[in-house]
Amino acid sequence: MTKRQRRSYSDEYKRQAVDLVLSSGRSAKSVSKELGLDGSVLSRWVAEQGTARAGGSAVAPTSQAAVPSADQADVIARLQRENEQLRLERDILKKSIAIFAGPRT
Repeated sequence: MTKRQRRSYSDEYKRQAVDLVLSSGRSAKSVSKELGLDGSVLSRWVAEQGTARAGGSAVAPTSQAAVPSADQADVIARLQRENEQLRLERDILKKSIAIFAGPRT
């Protein structure tokens, strides 16, 4: 049995992931699913960054998310629709593979 190798992430990546959770208003679980992370990992990062900020440590504050302009909002909406369509297509393909790869009688 092979050991599973532990993945490591840079501090900048962790900060960006936490900022995404905090600025989007979505749960850490949904954001972690989108990023391909385990939900508990991102939740722990959010908690650690929250205690680091409250404790007054030397963590540099990250920039606040700017409110998108109308053009950017249109692009974001279009990309979200496209993303949802691609997820649906992916799920259909996964189901079809399961059907065709199922047990043969």
